[in-house]
Amino acid sequence: MEFKEDFLQAVWKYQYFDKNGLRSSDGQTLEVKKIGLHNFYHGPDFLESCIKIGGLDLFGHVEVHRKASDWKNHEHDADTRYNSVILHVVYENDSEIFRNDGTKIPTLELKGKILLDVVRNYEKLISSGDGLLCSEFLPEILPILKFSMLEKALVERLEDKSTSVFHILEGTKGDWEETSYRWLFQSFGFKTNSLSMLRLSESIPYRTLQKLSNHAKGIEAILLGQADLLPEQPVDEYSKELKSEFEFYMKKYGLKKTVYCQDWKFMGVRPQNNPVLRIVQLAAFLSQNKNIFSEAIYESSKFDAFRQLFTIEVNPYWEKHLRPGVPANQKLSKKLSENTIRLLMINFVVPLWFSYGRYIENSQWKDKCFDLLQELKPEINHITKRFNAYNWICENAFDSQGMIGLFNMYCIQKKCMDCKIGHSLLKTASV
Repeated sequence: MEFKEDFLQAVWKYQYFDKNGLRSSDGQTLEVKKIGLHNFYHGPDFLESCIKIGGLDLFGHVEVHRKASDWKNHEHDADTRYNSVILHVVYENDSEIFRNDGTKIPTLELKGKILLDVVRNYEKLISSGDGLLCSEFLPEILPILKFSMLEKALVERLEDKSTSVFHILEGTKGDWEETSYRWLFQSFGFKTNSLSMLRLSESIPYRTLQKLSNHAKGIEAILLGQADLLPEQPVDEYSKELKSEFEFYMKKYGLKKTVYCQDWKFMGVRPQNNPVLRIVQLAAFLSQNKNIFSEAIYESSKFDAFRQLFTIEVNPYWEKHLRPGVPANQKLSKKLSENTIRLLMINFVVPLWFSYGRYIENSQWKDKCFDLLQELKPEINHITKRFNAYNWICENAFDSQGMIGLFNMYCIQKKCMDCKIGHSLLKTASV
């Protein structure tokens, strides 16, 4: 039988094995009195367990491996954290194992003891060739279970994003305004150019750009110059003006480049996601001298209000140019589309709310995130289309963000045993 270690952890956690007449590898009677708390961090797999071996109650931890020899392969014999392990649960007992102090650890071998239906269900689950291993079973899953797993995946996705926000906050020494400015740039990169956008924002403080409020061309020149997207030899009048303004402000503010032309991705990027267009749109927004943090936190609870913040138009020059001096083959839109603004609410506002709530330890911000996502239309992408194909309909942004998190953090990593849906398909009617 081929399986990952997390399957064996699930077998122990939910006791999916025949417990009649259990004995340790050295023949002593064995009774599971307390399974223990599943540990997802470093150290033994299950903490604070209680196992009765040979009539004696033992209190400590339980470690789970496919083979007993994995204990030494993972160097647990040299790690004092494993000295409190009272039972080694394995599928195959191929070696005696010892603690760091040299004492032998009792072993329970589960080979031949795992419930047959559980084995069959697991093999059926992982044999699917689809990216969604449970795809053929999804219609059978109760809606409440699907919602519960979407919520779990969504929270984990927001926690992951808030880690990125906190990393930026640390770099700004706790300045939420500057952090919001940098997070906005990263969000405007829309994944393809998000890192370059973040580095661009780091190269020029927001307070410097605020000095140029109502001067969109000046901000545009600084950002395009810092992005290394201005031509060395401008070929038209507008490009020459941008070049001249950038050289002036570069000297005035002592600007140094940290992003270069080759850092930007243009190939395969749709015209509306062209990094030059996104940068000039940001310049138009920043020229309004917004307090980005307060606007995002307190003025963006409704889509219409947020859309009003980003009701901007760039210079008509950018209707006809993909880059300074480079004409476009077709007319480009000067405005942010409604879909783009909705994506900004999802990827900029919601993670910022969630992060701020964690920062001030106020759980109400988490509820605000959920409420807003449930009001927004869902994203339509290759992930949500996969779920929709199996009649799991994506009704709002709560669903789409949950599906993205579920697919990326569980499905493609085959973490079915950590998923409530996967676990529900594993257990048998008799359990």
